[in-house]
Amino acid sequence: MIDTAQLLLAEYEQIKQEQRARIGFRDNLVYATLGVMAAVIGSTLARGGHLEMLLLLPPLSVVLGWTYLANDEKISAVGRYIREELSPRLRELTSAQAEVFGWESAHRRDAWRRSRKRFQLAVDLLTFCGAPLAALTVYWIFGPTPWPLLVISLAETAMVIGLAVQVVRYAELGS
Repeated sequence: MIDTAQLLLAEYEQIKQEQRARIGFRDNLVYATLGVMAAVIGSTLARGGHLEMLLLLPPLSVVLGWTYLANDEKISAVGRYIREELSPRLRELTSAQAEVFGWESAHRRDAWRRSRKRFQLAVDLLTFCGAPLAALTVYWIFGPTPWPLLVISLAETAMVIGLAVQVVRYAELGS
């Protein structure tokens, strides 16, 4: 028969496995986004400057950025669950004097955490929002702007700004 502490340890292993998988997937989304950017810019240049091709970058960046953000939030949620729910329950069951799963809290007390979080926010905004806004700006300045493409570009701007708001909202700068 499995006791409660063994069950909680099994749960810990399962959610850590999910967290590791999500971290790998999330980190690869940055490389995928850079690849998409290179492909769109390369295609634009290869087609003799058809700048309307740049309008592909914002929706692709928003989809990849939202997927990145959703995975990042789940990664944080797993850590929060371990710190706030699982660790205290296991500590209570085992009457442990020391903190259970101490790394889940210890790495958050690092003196440089805030500056790293701010830098990560800047990188996320630049990668998923700055590049598509730059593409839109280049399109508006140098590209053909018939009204349907202009409307599309404005809608894309709203999407990118919406993503930027969410990226800032989920940045956890205060913790």
